[in-house]
Amino acid sequence: MPINRRERAHETREPVLQLIRTYRSPERDAITTEIILRPATSKDAPQVAEVLLLSRKAFLPYACGPHTDAEVYQWVREMLIPTGGVIVACSGTAIVGVLAIECTDELSWLDQLYLAPSHVGQGIGALLLDHALQVLPLPIRLYTFQANVRARAFYERHGFKAIAFTDGSENMEQCPDVLYELALRSSC
Repeated sequence: MPINRRERAHETREPVLQLIRTYRSPERDAITTEIILRPATSKDAPQVAEVLLLSRKAFLPYACGPHTDAEVYQWVREMLIPTGGVIVACSGTAIVGVLAIECTDELSWLDQLYLAPSHVGQGIGALLLDHALQVLPLPIRLYTFQANVRARAFYERHGFKAIAFTDGSENMEQCPDVLYELALRSSC
């Protein structure tokens, strides 16, 4: 019952990565947040599933999946995490972001990139994407829904180009999507 589009996954053995970020919000004083990236383990499955479900409900209300919450928890526990290639972003003991990547013979894929809604806009998505860009060979492809304007702008800011648009007839949600590719690394 995959949410992603591929079965095979890239085996990862990445070291722990860390970001310490200080940000200010209008309501609060400066807040320092430590974000650690690490490979997901089987113990992470409930929190990973929760991030996927909360994020989809908050940001993709038009993309109703055909699976129940219980089925998503089972898929994360039995399929997603065991296949490898899943990195979690942690703030303390809480998982606040999920990245799933894989390599096939010819392409690299970013299969999942979800953040807890309360942690959007804090640089965690960019941190996860940067990790993927460091470990995956080019070209890298991903799908997102055409209606997901925020995600599309995020990927385009990071150099991804839209290479195909579909009517959604081949995805589980039946929502029009767009295929993005990063073929060359941008130089700054």
